[in-house]
Amino acid sequence: MRRAIFLIIVAVIFAGMAAAVLLRALGDNAGGGEQMRGMATPVAAYEVSERTFADIVDALGTANANESVLVTAKISDTISRIRFDSGQRVSAGDILVELRDAEEVAGLSEARASLREAEQELLRIRDLTERGVAPRSRLEEIQANAERARARVLALEARVDDRIIRAPFDGVVGLRAVSLGQLVRPGDVIAQLDDVSIIKLDFTLPERFLAAVTPGMEIAARTSAFPDIEFTGEITQIDSRIDPATRAVIVRAEIDNEEGRLRPGLLMTVEVRRDPRTRPAVPDTAITRLRDQVFVFMIENGEGGQYVSQREITVGGRANGYLEVLSGVEPGDIIVRQGVHRVRDGARVQVREGANGARNGAQAVATASAGAGSAVQ
Repeated sequence: MRRAIFLIIVAVIFAGMAAAVLLRALGDNAGGGEQMRGMATPVAAYEVSERTFADIVDALGTANANESVLVTAKISDTISRIRFDSGQRVSAGDILVELRDAEEVAGLSEARASLREAEQELLRIRDLTERGVAPRSRLEEIQANAERARARVLALEARVDDRIIRAPFDGVVGLRAVSLGQLVRPGDVIAQLDDVSIIKLDFTLPERFLAAVTPGMEIAARTSAFPDIEFTGEITQIDSRIDPATRAVIVRAEIDNEEGRLRPGLLMTVEVRRDPRTRPAVPDTAITRLRDQVFVFMIENGEGGQYVSQREITVGGRANGYLEVLSGVEPGDIIVRQGVHRVRDGARVQVREGANGARNGAQAVATASAGAGSAVQ
């Protein structure tokens, strides 16, 4: 009895499964019939446009100032005047700090007075010598005295100038490290001065990229401080040596920083763009794959509406949601951008959105990763 009940249950289950398969097949046939009778599948279209692609080498780099110096004193003395504020922009030659110089200024005044006396005596003796009244040896002695007085004036002027600390170049002064009246000694840091009009970005690359990177190549850098801004520059120098421990070479690029956003010490991600090229591009959503083959659906006008035809393409790099097309389509071709999995070769379609106006985006730069990996700083 139990066996009979079990067989009945199994028979009912199989009958239900068969009915479900039959209903599904009937639905598919009905849909296929509708499509064959001319039902159009809604799709979104895309007009193929050209974009600029480049192979990418990734690295990490550190931003450095174009010029940087620690402002220090040459002599020991107390600060009598501070003429800058932290973060102030200064020009070459601007006075930053003055040290006490009363003794040197008094000595300089005395030396200048002595020089004037020596020069007047020299004029008098020269006149007497020319008239034959004074001997030549006396003139030479007075000339030597005048030269010694002039040398003493120059020496005291230099000592006074050492007490005036000036900016050696245009730049931005960092945090002030001294106070008024403080005693400073040679080598004591007063502040740091950075020229940040240009940022020198140093980064390392594995030695295998040495032949592929040359001065003049374009780079793009980003930093977490400004995540939405891409800073562009170019490689200016490549180090003459490879580090034997890391087998990496230091590469230097320069980035224009007139707006002053970047500061020395920032960690930046760097993309070295090799082999820039302009090629037709299609969005990722427009392609279908079959093993190693890549296809798109071309939209063409035909009798009674628009139809699609499947076309094989050859793709290159990929970046920013677009694929570089080496062959198969040309700029201006209209393809299916969305809905590729609902159509088949020869199917009738209805474009619910116009071509996406790709001409307006054709100037945007897309970058294709070369799969080179990242160089670790």
